[in-house]
Amino acid sequence: MPLYEHVFISRQDLSNTQAESLVEHFSTVLTDNGGSVVESEYWGVKTMAYKINKNRKGHYAFLKTDAPATAIQEMERLMRLHDDVMRVLTIKVDEHPEGPSVQMQKRDERGDRRERRS
Repeated sequence: MPLYEHVFISRQDLSNTQAESLVEHFSTVLTDNGGSVVESEYWGVKTMAYKINKNRKGHYAFLKTDAPATAIQEMERLMRLHDDVMRVLTIKVDEHPEGPSVQMQKRDERGDRRERRS
């Protein structure tokens, strides 16, 4: 089955448990349609670059999935219909990288950045 990565942003006025329950809800949608969630991460509340639906911040969540295209389409359809979800991004990947995502790594572990010039 194809591998996908999903990032979605939910409203800032949700509690952390409500935002994490959204991740579980959409994970069950995938498993009910024949897919599986390889890994999920809750990135927390982050400030966005621009306002979306009058919100400056949002709860970010990340999913690595292994699912057929029909399961992905159904999950995205339900995400777009859900009032608490503001944005969805789905990317098809060749393989899932090992370990945590770049967003979850400590700043010191990222090492491959250039030094700043003054």
